[in-house]
Amino acid sequence: MATKRKPAPLQQKKEEVNRKAALWIGGSLALFVIVVSVFIVLANV
Repeated sequence: MATKRKPAPLQQKKEEVNRKAALWIGGSLALFVIVVSVFIVLANV
């Protein structure tokens, strides 16, 4: 009977996904702040 091998850990892939998610969240948040700032400036003109 053959012994089952454990699957390789996906630590590197998980960190890469987390980094991409953090970049997307940060970029989206920055874009949101910029858009809101533009609307506030235009409302005061």
